[in-house]
Amino acid sequence: MSKKIDSVVALFDTPDEIIHAAEKTVKAGYKSFDVHTPYPVHGMDHAMNLEGTKLPYVTLIFGLFGFSFALFFQWYVLGDPHQSFGAKDLFLPYWLERYPFVIGGKPLFSLPAFVPVMFEVTVLLAALSTVAAMIAVFCGLPANGHPLHDTNYMKAVSSNKFGLCIEATDQQFDQENVTKFLEDLGGNSVTTVYQPYKRPPSLLSSVIFLMVLGGVALGVGTKAYVIYNIVLYWGPYKWLDYTDRVKPQQTNTVFADGRSMQLPVEGTVARGHMPYAYGKDDRSSADKYMINPLSQSEEILVQGKKLYNIYCTACHGTYGDGDGKVVVRDAGKNLKPPSLHSSKVKNWGDGSIYHVITQGQNVMPAYAKQITSDERWAVVHYVRALQRSKDAEVGDLQ
Repeated sequence: MSKKIDSVVALFDTPDEIIHAAEKTVKAGYKSFDVHTPYPVHGMDHAMNLEGTKLPYVTLIFGLFGFSFALFFQWYVLGDPHQSFGAKDLFLPYWLERYPFVIGGKPLFSLPAFVPVMFEVTVLLAALSTVAAMIAVFCGLPANGHPLHDTNYMKAVSSNKFGLCIEATDQQFDQENVTKFLEDLGGNSVTTVYQPYKRPPSLLSSVIFLMVLGGVALGVGTKAYVIYNIVLYWGPYKWLDYTDRVKPQQTNTVFADGRSMQLPVEGTVARGHMPYAYGKDDRSSADKYMINPLSQSEEILVQGKKLYNIYCTACHGTYGDGDGKVVVRDAGKNLKPPSLHSSKVKNWGDGSIYHVITQGQNVMPAYAKQITSDERWAVVHYVRALQRSKDAEVGDLQ
């Protein structure tokens, strides 16, 4: 049985020799040839007159597709609150129906918000398509049955030799002429490489392959069915289905109050939290036992002023006269708080002011959740500074 010729190969000893051989091969008109070297040889692509790769075009096309798809998909999903057209009009499944988010007055088509997704999808598709095209198309992989494999030629060019291979697919290929051409170039070990015999697949082998493939699919499907529909409902796996449980907001018959979400035990204190010791009507005890732990520094007064302007000026006014914007706006509703410059408030201790900020008083709500303990003491210092500002003494100006 005659073998089909794949190529004729020759070995060279130096990089200069392989460079000149490649240049002369191009001048001789051969186009289907390749060069194999144990390491990259500078200038080889120019000597072989290689054209630029088309791989960047693949990257560009799929990158633009990813960019366009990400932009269209985000526009489609987040746009059109009136549902002028939807999934049914575009022949899409129902779970791809439009779902606009109307939040905070933001536009439905918000290009700056789309940029991260557009960038990620563009890079993802460009990178994956580049790798896939390089492996499957440009390099012809996976192809582990090349005729040059396991030849002395390939062993030599993988070590310390440089090889030139002229393939039989070239239009002007002739075994004798190519062999003589390579010998004239100074090539060593000029050898003809034949394609290995490939036995065509028989009907029996195809049937066996399909049977094995079907057996694997059947086995995997059976295993998945048995595990997820039978095994997980055995003994220790099914106890979760019968454990007493309640859904959120559902009536619970276990506890007397019928609540499924039980309140903490009375007196429970969260870790790291010290509860306030005095009730809303126990201002006198707070005034008697509490003192301001913060010093009257410039930093504390600046912090107190900032918090006062945020939480207090709406009712108490900028200077504590009880003429805030809420009071002016709702005049006649008897919402005006007492002036912070009244003799009553001035005679209060720091603990009383802190207590009112913490627990609230009359229509004033508590601010314990909005302002921390130290911040409340800073506000107390600033209130004292406001009170002193209207009764300043000569020594305060020094």
